[in-house]
Amino acid sequence: MANKSGGEPYPSPIVDRAASPRTLMRLFLLAGVLIAAAIAFVFLRDALSPSIVLGLLGFLSLLGIFFIVSSMIGFIQVMPHRSSDPLARSFVDGQAEGTLITDRKGRAVYANAAYGQLTGAKKAADVQSVEALLSRSKESSEAVYRLTNVLREGRHGQEEFRLTRALNPASGAVGARWYRLSGRPLVLEESQSEKLFAWQLCDITAEREEQERFFKDLQHAIDYLDHAPAGFFSAGRKGDIVYINATLADWLSIDLTKFRPGSLTIAEMIAGEGMALIDSVQAEPGRNKTATLDLDLRKTNGQSVPVRLVHRVSATRDGAPGESRTIVLARNGTEGSDHSAATAEMRFTRFFNNTPMAIASVDGDGRILRTNAPFLKMFSGLVTRDDLENGARFETVIHDNDVTSFKAGLEQARDGQSDIAAVDTRHPNDPARHFRLYVNAVIDHAESREEAAIIYVVETTEQKALEEQMAQTQKMNAVGTLAGGIAHDFNNVLTAILLSADHLLLSLRPSDASFADLMEIKRNANRAAVLVRQLLAFSRKQTMRPSVLSMTDVIGDLRMLIDRLTGTNVKLAIEYGRDLWPVLTDLGQFEQVLINLAVNARDAMPKGGTVTIRTRNIGADEVGKLNYRGLEAQDCVLIEVADEGTGIPPEIIDKIFEPFFTTKDVGKGTGLGLSMVYGIVKQSGGYIYPISEVGKGTTFQIFLPRHIEVPVEATAEGEAAAAVVPVAAPQAPNAERVDLTGSAVVLLVEDEEAVRRGGKRMLETRGYTVHEAASGVEALEIMEELGGAVDIVVSDVVMPEMDGPTLLRELRKDYPDLKFVFVSGYAEEAFAKNLPADAKFGFLPKPFSLKQLAITVSETLSS
Repeated sequence: MANKSGGEPYPSPIVDRAASPRTLMRLFLLAGVLIAAAIAFVFLRDALSPSIVLGLLGFLSLLGIFFIVSSMIGFIQVMPHRSSDPLARSFVDGQAEGTLITDRKGRAVYANAAYGQLTGAKKAADVQSVEALLSRSKESSEAVYRLTNVLREGRHGQEEFRLTRALNPASGAVGARWYRLSGRPLVLEESQSEKLFAWQLCDITAEREEQERFFKDLQHAIDYLDHAPAGFFSAGRKGDIVYINATLADWLSIDLTKFRPGSLTIAEMIAGEGMALIDSVQAEPGRNKTATLDLDLRKTNGQSVPVRLVHRVSATRDGAPGESRTIVLARNGTEGSDHSAATAEMRFTRFFNNTPMAIASVDGDGRILRTNAPFLKMFSGLVTRDDLENGARFETVIHDNDVTSFKAGLEQARDGQSDIAAVDTRHPNDPARHFRLYVNAVIDHAESREEAAIIYVVETTEQKALEEQMAQTQKMNAVGTLAGGIAHDFNNVLTAILLSADHLLLSLRPSDASFADLMEIKRNANRAAVLVRQLLAFSRKQTMRPSVLSMTDVIGDLRMLIDRLTGTNVKLAIEYGRDLWPVLTDLGQFEQVLINLAVNARDAMPKGGTVTIRTRNIGADEVGKLNYRGLEAQDCVLIEVADEGTGIPPEIIDKIFEPFFTTKDVGKGTGLGLSMVYGIVKQSGGYIYPISEVGKGTTFQIFLPRHIEVPVEATAEGEAAAAVVPVAAPQAPNAERVDLTGSAVVLLVEDEEAVRRGGKRMLETRGYTVHEAASGVEALEIMEELGGAVDIVVSDVVMPEMDGPTLLRELRKDYPDLKFVFVSGYAEEAFAKNLPADAKFGFLPKPFSLKQLAITVSETLSS
């Protein structure tokens, strides 16, 4: 076959049955023989004898059968195939790879010259199928078997195998040879039902030898890098180590058999604050940068290894950090060697970078000459190594308001003064971070050195926060103590007013002219009592009746009430947390917390909006990460009350819990609502924090500690302890129908004369015999005079000379079964903790009315 471009002719294929014309020739010859036989039979049948005619017909029949069979065989061979396209024929005939096309039975349909050269076939009769050719070797037979199965599934595949000798011994190739065998199904026309298989065979020995030489060279390079006298590691863009040589792995005690790319990061290898030095090396977009760093690496056992790094980093075109390559040099020298000076400098650099204090040296104009790693870490984002190389000034890392103080200290350092006052400053971009600068003059610097001062920087953010927290705590405690004292004295005044009003109401009819005025006096006294309770709530001295509660139930029960209180133009949304933990608090008091916060949220949205109440559990780990001031890391239930209102300005947010502080107009608020909320939450062992943004709204976050039930063994001591629960003040709704008269002897102990006189008069009107005492000491004297003939003692808690708890202990020594009722404006728990564990007593909170006093005395006597 000639080359169409006029070059050398393409090598002719050894086998090409698809192009044979012999089948058609056979058909024409058969047709001619049959026609001649028919003519001879017509003209000669009468001239010849029957036996000759029959013999002639038999011969012609046999000849016809022979041609018919030969033609059919040739037709079958030609039928599934069609002549190839000349361009494709030229391409396949001239391929360097041996190409063989077979049918399903493995018979060769086509084989190019290259196939013959590879297999040693010189003519069509020598061509062998792939199975016959490669079945002698185990490796090649397995490859052929796998490929045959793949072809039968209609897919293509490829195998490589090694033979101990060449397929064509006459080729002159010696030694083992590598071959690549590939196969694919081949269908010439979609209408044909029979598929052909195309095989390609080539000798890849030279390619394999080149690969082996490459891998050997690569292995030699890796072995050299692994056992070089210096360490080496490479890292990805995120600092993950992708390669570490054996030398560095040995220094750091890393087991290379367990090392996987990405299983270690640069930060995990660096000890101390050295990572700040690594981060300070930043390349420009599309370029590389190399820096020499002295720092410590961390071994797997936690020990440090002093090294010098030649750190090379890259950056992408958009400026993003790229990969890094680092050479690690050991810093093991001796003072007596030639490198003693360099070793001493390295040792100083090591200590310099590992000190917990940020250090920088500056010249007389305040330019930074040198810094350690903690300094770069502390002021990350403000100064970089490039800034230092370009003469960055120290003023860039301090607040503008403190530049004058710093310059004054630097001026003193230039004059060689030793006692320079420390400078307190803040971070220029984050005023919440505080620092203290200690400026020290460099007295003995050489002329070649430019240092004028060394500056030590200590971050005092936590110290400032503790100072502010302590000041706020002391302030709130002082205000609480003042509020509690005011509430106590005010309760006595209100009690006297209420008792006097009740006494006058007993002598009047509703139709009397003074009756309405007295009711108005009593109503306003009760309003004042509410304010007193709010003050006591803030001072955490109000009476608490804690019980185990589910916030889901509490909020669900309050939903309708809060919805009514917030009005029609405010929408209430509640988001319940799942499986809320129980909490321990006073139900009534905490309802007041939610109501006050919801009403405040409504008032903050005069144009309407949504008040959202959310609950969820928050674990100790998450609580710790919040880093709220004073909040302990413990399991809590979080209750959030959020609005979309005007928000709270930052300058007053620290004052919102103080008593009588309000931003509302005169007459629209007392300033005690949030104070009461603060006190109730604190007395419940919880915490409350406001989060507000002006113009966007406020969220109050309440953290109540998770309550865990502690099982108590049912012992005699346990039963006794359970029996000493103080008797609560009776609150009978049908008190009007209860008989409040009595004939018992009452000892009334009260240092406030108005309260004592009013209480005595009220009890006497109910039929009681009342003895009064102004102090605990006087009460003991009266008990001794009466010989203990007293049925019940009603005593104030806070009194001069001897307080109520002390009086109870003294009286119980001689009269263990004596009934006792405490009257106080403070919380019951505030004084109960000072009493014996088995103390039984009733309690009546101030201020109280005549009815409440009579009910408490009657109930205590009968209990």
